[in-house]
Amino acid sequence: MDSPVPTLITQADPVDLIGGTIAQLNRVILGKEHQIRLCLACLLARGHLLIEDIPGVGKTTLAHALAESLGLSYQRIQFTSDILPADIIGVSVFDRETNAFRFHKGPVFSQLVLADEINRATPKAQSALLEAMEEHQVTVDGQTYPLAAPFFVIATQNPMYQIGTYPLPESQLDRFLMRIALGYPDAALERQLLMGKDRRDLLATLAPTLSPQQVLLMQTMVPQVYVSPALLDYVQAIVRFTRESAQFEVGLSPRAAIALLRAAQAWALIHGHAGVLPEDVQAVLGAVVGHRLRPKDESIAKSPAEVGQLVLEAVSVP
Repeated sequence: MDSPVPTLITQADPVDLIGGTIAQLNRVILGKEHQIRLCLACLLARGHLLIEDIPGVGKTTLAHALAESLGLSYQRIQFTSDILPADIIGVSVFDRETNAFRFHKGPVFSQLVLADEINRATPKAQSALLEAMEEHQVTVDGQTYPLAAPFFVIATQNPMYQIGTYPLPESQLDRFLMRIALGYPDAALERQLLMGKDRRDLLATLAPTLSPQQVLLMQTMVPQVYVSPALLDYVQAIVRFTRESAQFEVGLSPRAAIALLRAAQAWALIHGHAGVLPEDVQAVLGAVVGHRLRPKDESIAKSPAEVGQLVLEAVSVP
């Protein structure tokens, strides 16, 4: 890997840039700073985020607050059993004045797209996001349309045991760099929620703490964060363990290894580290690998955090 690039850091310190955003999001989503930092690291690593949790814990609020804080154009797509790909991508409509078809862009052409309850849609509708998430473009009637930059998809997913859900196939799960859960707030923070302002009223008061251009700048800085040979050894040891261990159905792919490294670089960047530390890898590991690894015995690990902890305990730091 390249050596650190301090000139970029001095031009725009990511810690300073991101600190105000984290503080503002913490006022809206109480007690979930680690998840907020994971969300921002996912965005800076040019990935996409899957939030799996029960309704009502703040998944949609987090996505909306992030869009407002970063000054990004925002669209919410409510996935239902009858949603069609055209409802996501857009549709060509015949224009009588020009005697030609004109493409009307769908909500996917926003900078931050919330795919709400994605697993309530059919696999055909779910797959409409695949090209957009992977290629940052969509193709309609043989013509390719680029998407906005930055482009970030946050999908929410209800637990599999709830009625009316369609499991996401592995190919689509792999398109998400991270999967996280918000969970319940503790008693003291829940009391603040009960006594405080309505979250929708708070969203209306948010002002941008960053610009899309600053987000794009930090995205270019992530791959330049220094990675030592020893750190690469650690990442490869993690990947090798998942492939050789009898505890998992399938090990991590090369794309998953790249995702883990990029996420660790993004985490290091927003925490002001000159290079990636083992602690940076450990901080993002559960969110990156938890939805990519399926234990043969599901009783030993169920949540992404538990899967990540299982791997961390098995692989020592070089």
